[in-house]
Amino acid sequence: MIEQQATNVGQFPPVEAELTGNVVVDTSVTPGNPSRRGAGTFRAIMRNRKALIGVIILLGFAGMAIFAPWIAPGDPNDLIAKRNLPPSSEYWFGTTGSGQDVFAQTVLGARASLGVGVAVGIFTTFLAALIGMTAGYFGGKVDDFLSLFMNVFLIIPALPLLIVLVGFLGGGGPMYFVFILGITGWSWGARVLRSQTLSLREKDFVSAAEVSGESRIRIIGGEIFPNMISLVAANLFGATIYAVGAMAALQFLGLGNVSLVSWGTNLYWAQNNGALLTGAWWTYVPSGLAIALVAFAFALTNFAVDEVTNPRLKAQRVARESLAKLGHKSKKNSRATPVIRHAN
Repeated sequence: MIEQQATNVGQFPPVEAELTGNVVVDTSVTPGNPSRRGAGTFRAIMRNRKALIGVIILLGFAGMAIFAPWIAPGDPNDLIAKRNLPPSSEYWFGTTGSGQDVFAQTVLGARASLGVGVAVGIFTTFLAALIGMTAGYFGGKVDDFLSLFMNVFLIIPALPLLIVLVGFLGGGGPMYFVFILGITGWSWGARVLRSQTLSLREKDFVSAAEVSGESRIRIIGGEIFPNMISLVAANLFGATIYAVGAMAALQFLGLGNVSLVSWGTNLYWAQNNGALLTGAWWTYVPSGLAIALVAFAFALTNFAVDEVTNPRLKAQRVARESLAKLGHKSKKNSRATPVIRHAN
């Protein structure tokens, strides 16, 4: 047994670690109030390098979308110069096949693409959590009905369904895409959250809450939901990436309102003007790169949140940190699962 006391009062509580083979026992961690746990989780996420890189990239694009009218003033559809001018000091990203400023279209396009992506992510995550957790906790006929509802949306191919809906409903603005992408993208997340709820509802803390007379809504929202934060966050980030990519794909195919300035319509007009044939790479690279960077940033943030909130990954991280403090080297690729025991 190796015991170590952390003496930095105010930052870390005293820690007693027991090391036996690949097992690290933390016997001094006591549960705090929800606000402290939330603050601690946020600090842990922001100390993660993946999260830091992802957040910096996302904040850059968010700032570009918010301040777009000041960064690139004027109408991005105005014909301001000759066609297919390459990037220069006057036109940073060159001009399109119609003589429009590519930089202005890329900056203004962030508003529609990011706005729809975030809105769809929130909308689909809310639907997935509501339907999936309700089905998993209540069970019985409620679960049978909601599972059937989920399965119907799961077995329908997403892209053909999107094309049919867009073709049937016609073109529209950002809220039109939020509705279309939202109603077609919630089922997978609902299925995952239902499965996790089925597992959590058998735990002792849920049984204790039921015996104490807690309402079902209170149990779902206060007992089960906090233990699925990593899954909910993963669904939110994944749905946002899906929405940004799906909207760009639909607009690239000419579906929806192609006069709306977004990254997808920028790609549509680039291929429509023969950018690949003329070698005008600057008309499609900025928008394509922006979509890739946003997806990359959300994926990094998702990995970081999972590392901090996932109990298994969190146990491995705490074990490595404890071993490092004790002067022992841990094998990153070891298949052994560290066990963290918390004091009651």
